[in-house]
Amino acid sequence: MGDYTADAIAPSMWSSFMRDSYHSRRPPVIGSVDVKKIEEAAREKLKDRLDAFNYVFGNAGTHETFHANRKELNKWKLIPRQLRDVTYRSIETTIFGVKYSSPLFLAPIGVHGIVHPDGELATAAAARELGVPMILSTVSSRSIEAVAGANGSSPRWFQLYWPLVPEMTLSLMRRAKDNGYSALVVTVDTMSLGWRPHDIDTAYLPFYHAVGAQIALTDPEFMKRYGLEPYAHDDVPEFPYDPAKFDDLVKKGDKKALELLRLGDEWMGQLAEGVYRTWDELAFIRKNWDGPLVLKGILSVEDAELAIDAGMDGIIVSNHGGRQIDGAIPCIWALEKICQSPKVKAAQLSGRFTVLTDSGIRTGTDIFRAIAIGAQGVLLGRSYIYGLAIGGQAGVETVVKSILAEFEITLGLCGYKSVSEIWGRAREVMVKID
Repeated sequence: MGDYTADAIAPSMWSSFMRDSYHSRRPPVIGSVDVKKIEEAAREKLKDRLDAFNYVFGNAGTHETFHANRKELNKWKLIPRQLRDVTYRSIETTIFGVKYSSPLFLAPIGVHGIVHPDGELATAAAARELGVPMILSTVSSRSIEAVAGANGSSPRWFQLYWPLVPEMTLSLMRRAKDNGYSALVVTVDTMSLGWRPHDIDTAYLPFYHAVGAQIALTDPEFMKRYGLEPYAHDDVPEFPYDPAKFDDLVKKGDKKALELLRLGDEWMGQLAEGVYRTWDELAFIRKNWDGPLVLKGILSVEDAELAIDAGMDGIIVSNHGGRQIDGAIPCIWALEKICQSPKVKAAQLSGRFTVLTDSGIRTGTDIFRAIAIGAQGVLLGRSYIYGLAIGGQAGVETVVKSILAEFEITLGLCGYKSVSEIWGRAREVMVKID
């Protein structure tokens, strides 16, 4: 075995984040790397706009699914192996033929502009700096083009809430493709919004005021239906978003507010009017999207297998972080069952099908668990939005560096030096304790 020094080992690895923190004697820019403390710091930062915080924090019904996600993850206990040479580690992975620096993706979350004035542009810049893929939500507070500009040459995907009008769908897909979004993620579990008491109690849904409709407002196909020109890409919502202030402008007959009210209502009607799509309709998307096509919101083995039959390139096993159905099965339980399907496993091994997951992921250990169970990539959700709220771009970067540093450190401490050494080996590298 050769001679090792910290300088020779750490710089190229995510774990250098921890070493650099100790060496610099500087605490994290967002105050902590503890996930619960980050959440509480975000709540404090947004104390004057708790409706915005609760929009991110809230879940369906009694939070049962949200808590079940965490409870099921915590059942999986890691089995460390000792005296193995894992000094040099890499958490690189390849998905759809592209090599990524880690298996982590920033999940598609809407309307970043309610928690920070830079909105999705700050998130995109953080993703660019770290080389971590960002998945842009259809209901963003910045345009497809503006986010691509902030994201530079970093890898990015686009998430589609499927508009009712085919021409609008085609327009969004075309803009995404023209602006370097390499994969399309079609969300299939949100044909209508779930029952979310946090938001209902405050009647808070920014989209009806066209906050989170910037992709529509800058879309020529959507705007021409109402005899309007697309908005400029820098025409973005005021921060902080104050629904009462907007209501007051409407009552006073403000022309711009009335127009936004109308357009926001129309956009919501396109995306979440309660029209439920069917499997055969996916052929339209498949025909018109040249690139990887992924379904988000799959929880059953049967649906995972139907996705293969429908020509999908992958799925995201997800219960929307517990935001859609109260009492749904835990996401990691669904992932386990899906990855046990011989049909799914064979498709993964052949390279024809990719399985990713989200919902409940908070730590590096959670990434380890999901990869070992069979996910090829993991999406991080609320945590990075809390980082955004606290510290903008730097806050997002800190959250991402933290979870990836923990994952890489945990991988080494368990005796492994690559993602491939644990992928799909749940019963060897972990034990499930009910």
